[in-house]
Order: sequence, then structure tokens, then C-alpha cells
Amino acid sequence: MFESAELGHAIEKKVYDREVPKLRAALLDAQYDVGSAKRFPVLILIGGVDGAGKGETVNTLNEWMDPRYIHTHAFGLPNDEESEHPEFWRFWRALPPKGRIGIFFGHWYTTPILRRVYGDIDDGELDRQLTEISRFEKMLTDEGILLLKFWFHLSKDRQRKRLKELSERKKTRWRVTESDWKHFKLYDKFRKISERSLRETSREQAAWTVVEGMDRRYREVTVGKAILAAIQERLKSAPPAKPADVLPVVSGADRKRILGALDLSKKVDEETYEERLEELQGRLNLLLRDPDYRRISTVAVFEGCDAAGKGGAVRRVTQALDARQYRVLPVAAPTDEEKAQPYLWRFWRHIPHRGRLVIFDRSWYGRVLVERVEGFCSRADWTRAYSEINDFEEQLVHDRIVVAKFWLQISKEQQLARFKAREKTRFKRFKITEEDWRNRKKWDAYQSAVCDMVDRTSTELAPWTLVAAEDKRWARLQVLETLCRRIEKTLKKS
Repeated sequence: MFESAELGHAIEKKVYDREVPKLRAALLDAQYDVGSAKRFPVLILIGGVDGAGKGETVNTLNEWMDPRYIHTHAFGLPNDEESEHPEFWRFWRALPPKGRIGIFFGHWYTTPILRRVYGDIDDGELDRQLTEISRFEKMLTDEGILLLKFWFHLSKDRQRKRLKELSERKKTRWRVTESDWKHFKLYDKFRKISERSLRETSREQAAWTVVEGMDRRYREVTVGKAILAAIQERLKSAPPAKPADVLPVVSGADRKRILGALDLSKKVDEETYEERLEELQGRLNLLLRDPDYRRISTVAVFEGCDAAGKGGAVRRVTQALDARQYRVLPVAAPTDEEKAQPYLWRFWRHIPHRGRLVIFDRSWYGRVLVERVEGFCSRADWTRAYSEINDFEEQLVHDRIVVAKFWLQISKEQQLARFKAREKTRFKRFKITEEDWRNRKKWDAYQSAVCDMVDRTSTELAPWTLVAAEDKRWARLQVLETLCRRIEKTLKKS
């Protein structure tokens, strides 16, 4: 892939001086058009060999365009906070919103390439991580991000020459570090693994552009023109049509569904409940105080029918814990800030660091539940969301995060009884709204969506726990018991 970037590309100064003013003006216009339209964000990845002009090019882009609307992030080794979260957490938090341009100097390719070069991972693990990256990038582009990836390349002789020149100049010698020369000694290995990484991850919607980095004028004009062309093409094109050939979600021929198999008659008497509640809350408290828990964390997801008792179940969990150990995040309709990002963005930024527990009261499953049923997203969007959610949760589990997911189920008759009771009880009136009554009219559609959700996202790594919630006491005990077992299982592995 690098042969064309070893031809000695260069641009004469007079050509550069003639081209750049027009290019800068066009780029600035395109940037403002992106900001005015607010249809999509632009994300530019800058990578490549040491000494190939990556940093200078980033500075040039900030000079040529309005830096107030460019989000530039230089990613090095993870800091202490970043190390306590999944690898992609820091990239998700830095994504530019619609109408903005983001530049990532260093990115999600850096760590796997470095680790493979230094032998910390084998080819199989590199392939796994590259597959994960490709799926991540597909999600970003499916969500509308214009993703542009540039790899700055130098031949071995030119890299040696470039590093030597920078080292010998008083004003630039600080830019060449010991690690640069260390990497140069491994040039052949870096080239082989980098080429493989680019080949495996260059896709139609996220293709790599390889730029020879020896001549400053050439690389600046090449990158500038590539960015301009991509933005202009996106601006003049209509929003991408959603695929019409999405396969339908099909029920079994006998119409049996998973929720119908749930025994809602399960109950527990008050005396047994109080004894078990105290026991399980004490058990959960000790688990989160275990010294080994500092090496893991927990994400608990609560979904369920309206009036199924999610709030009560959540309170029985939090009653067992020190307030400094947990956080409860009630999820409502997305804000304007959240709508400007891919839908998983607002959940990624709340993933806990080590030793903590975060409870999501409603969650990312809104994409395949309320957004599906209410038509807030297209069929193509919610059908692809199943695999995107599975990828998301797999990354969490891979980073030693317990993912405990609860669906609280009640009958339609029990829901009606609880709705009426809430209306009659003054201090519970806030719990019942017109939206609850409207959603009830779509009971069958929601139940079907839930069954599809469980079938497609209950995995070995992050299984769903279906909770019979007709009896609130039974439901609360099942939630606590399951949460304790999931944490204990992870602690044994850590």
C-alpha cells in the first residue's frame, strides 16, 4: 500500500503559493457550510510514521480553517483516568458534534499497532482488535459521521534523513525523541504491521489516504484538497437513503415468545422478604467493599413495562451501598447536545471507572424499543442497533465491567391496576402521565419489540434477566440475587 508514497512526491514553491490561497478560502467556506447545515460532523484521523509531518499538518489545518470550530485532540498513552475505562471511552468522549470538525492526532489504531510491534499481542489478537475497529467505524459512518483517515508515510531512507535533519536543527531537535529512534530501528516491523492494519480497515465509507510526508508543501496541499473534496461531496449530496432490503424480524411459527413463558405468579411472603432483603443487601455491600472490586466495575441496566417497579428495585440496590460508590442515571428523551452525536455517545460518557457502580434507569435499549415502536428512527437504524449494542457491551465486559441487565415484566391487567392506584394516591400522581396511557395502547407492539430485543441481545457475556414483577417483593429479591451473583462471578475471574 505504501509504494506510491515512496516516489518522492513534491510541489514547487510557486505552485504551492498559487494553490494555497484558493484552497484555504474554499476550506474555510466548506467549514462554515458544515457548521450552518449541522447535518453531520467531520472526523479526521492523522496517523503514520515518526517524522512524516503529522504534527505540522495538524497545525496547518488549524491555521487554514477557523480553529474555534475544530476539536483537536492529541492522544498519547492513556492517563490514569482513561486507564480505568474501556479503550474506546476516551475517543467516544472526544467525538465532534454535528456541524463541527474533529482532528484526532493519535487514535484507536495506535495502541494495537504498537502492541503488536513490541510483541505484547499476537496476530490473532491484532486481527480481533482490527475487526472491532472496523465495526466501530462502520457505526460512526452509519450514524452520519464523515470519517477521513490519513496515513503519513516515509521510506526507511527518507525517515532516517528526516529524523536526522530535525535532530540537527536547534529549533526542531526537541521534536525527535528517544522513542522515535527506537521505532526507527523497528521500521520494517512497523511497516509490515501498519500496512496490514490499513489494508484490513480501509473500507468504502472509511478508506485510508496514504500521503508521502517528506515534502511539506505536497502533504499540506494533498490533505487539504482531500478534505475539501470529501466535505463538498457530502454537502451537495442528499442524506443517504436508508437500505430498503432490511430483513424482517420474524416470530416463530407457533407464536410462542419469551415473555409469555415467564411465570408471573411467583410471590414471597413479607417475613421471608424482609429476611432475604437484609441478607442480600449485606452481601452486595460486602462485594463492593471487597478490595478486589477496585479492579472491576458494574453497569446495571433497568428496563421494563411502565409501572413494573423499576424505581423500587433500584432503591433496594442503592440502599445497600455507600452513596460514593454508585450513581443512578435516569434516561429520558435525548437533549439537543445528545442528538448531535451518535446515540451511544450519551451512554459511553457515563461508563464508570474502577470500583464504581452505575445504574441506568432506561438505557441504550431505547433505540430498539421506544424509538422502534414510535418511529423515531428508521427500520434500518434499529435493526443494525442490535449488533452495535452487542459490540458495545462486549467491549465493557472485555474491560472487566459487569453488565447486569434486568427486564421487569407485569401483565397488562396488573399495569392497569397500578396506573389507577397511582392516580388515586396524591404523592404518586407524578408517576403517571398521559404518555404512560398512550404507551399502554401500544402494549402488543412494545411486547414484540422486547422479545426481539432479548432474542438478539441476550448474550453469554451480557445476558438479560427477565424478572417476574407482578409481586414487587419477589422482583426486588431476584434483582439483588442476580446482581450479587454476576459480581461474584467476575471477581473470581479478576
